[in-house]
Amino acid sequence: MIYNKVEICGVDTAKLKTLSQSETNELLLKTKSGDKKARESLIYGNLRLVLSVIQRFTGRRELMDDLFQVGCIGLTKAVDNFNTELGVRFSTYAVPMIIGEIRRYLRDNNSIRVSRSVRDLAYRAMGAREELTREKQYEPCVDEIAERLGEKREAVMNAIEAVTPPISLYDPVYSENGDSIYVMDQISDPNSGDDLWLENIALRDAMKKLGERERAIIKLRFYGNKTQMEIAEEIGISQAQVSRLEKGALEQMRKQI
Repeated sequence: MIYNKVEICGVDTAKLKTLSQSETNELLLKTKSGDKKARESLIYGNLRLVLSVIQRFTGRRELMDDLFQVGCIGLTKAVDNFNTELGVRFSTYAVPMIIGEIRRYLRDNNSIRVSRSVRDLAYRAMGAREELTREKQYEPCVDEIAERLGEKREAVMNAIEAVTPPISLYDPVYSENGDSIYVMDQISDPNSGDDLWLENIALRDAMKKLGERERAIIKLRFYGNKTQMEIAEEIGISQAQVSRLEKGALEQMRKQI
């Protein structure tokens, strides 16, 4: 994966133009009237939009060049299908179109095998989503897609999830000034929290202050899962002595912690 590329597909991203809202509206009207030059300017003026979208997928193995090209296809479809009479910002309509095109590309290149019936339902759902997006000028929810297809919501949702590539724990979910927050940063782990980490440090410190025999008994008892009888036989003392030493060691560790 190539991060922070300046040139993608021969395009110098550092020099990409950003259109104002008035410029975008003017070019959209000219494009609808058949002005090919305006269409080209509109596409080129929104390449930064494609660039911002593909940042969401940079944790995957696909090259950014490939994703950028696919995103440009989605942008072109958005330009050609945008309805200027609905009063919706072009970017609001274009972003779901770009994302949808990239998701379709990732879906078609997915190595996970899905049953034919589930895959067919997912394809129909993708098609319905594009139709609804064009009609409503926003990305529809699963309920709307299911209603359009006459299918159950759960079936549609499961089908779409089945053909969606798995997310990497290293996929960035937010980036600012070169610093990224990844999926793994958003997942809580009750077995590796700060409290447990600090507790483990305290236990290790308390163990170091025990005598050699006491430390051996605690390790065998609580880390080796051995009984007092087994420990007594292993180190050559009575079970009563093991019990007394264990209690003394635990009391000492409690005071230390």
